[in-house]
Amino acid sequence: MTKLSTKGLRYEPKILLAWGESIGENQKITEWLMKNGFPELGLFRYALRNEDRSRKWLLENGHPHLMAMINGIEGNKQALDWLKNHGFDVLYEMALTGDGDEEAYSKLMTPATKVFALLAKKMEYIKDEIEMNNTDIHRIDPN
Repeated sequence: MTKLSTKGLRYEPKILLAWGESIGENQKITEWLMKNGFPELGLFRYALRNEDRSRKWLLENGHPHLMAMINGIEGNKQALDWLKNHGFDVLYEMALTGDGDEEAYSKLMTPATKVFALLAKKMEYIKDEIEMNNTDIHRIDPN
């Protein structure tokens, strides 16, 4: 099995854990990330939920790879190709996993990358919830 590059995700395990909590809507942890040198991970929470300012910030402040992953989760083939062509192996597999690809999830379920598989599943849950809310006829405003 080929070792996947963690390019763009070189954070200590405790920071990755905090990122997962932030993705899961823990506001206190999100604020901690923002104030302690990891604004990209704190803003990721909002970008994942389609907040335009956060998406723009990621692109303009040296984190296009995180935005590409979000776009990949949303099924954007260009973003997936960009991740793959620029050596963001784990982010590529995370994007596929976040879009429901079980084969990509299996690739990430190694001791070295399992944390990323779990983060991607959390992202998938958020994106699926957004999709469900956007297509639920009981939630759609007729006006």
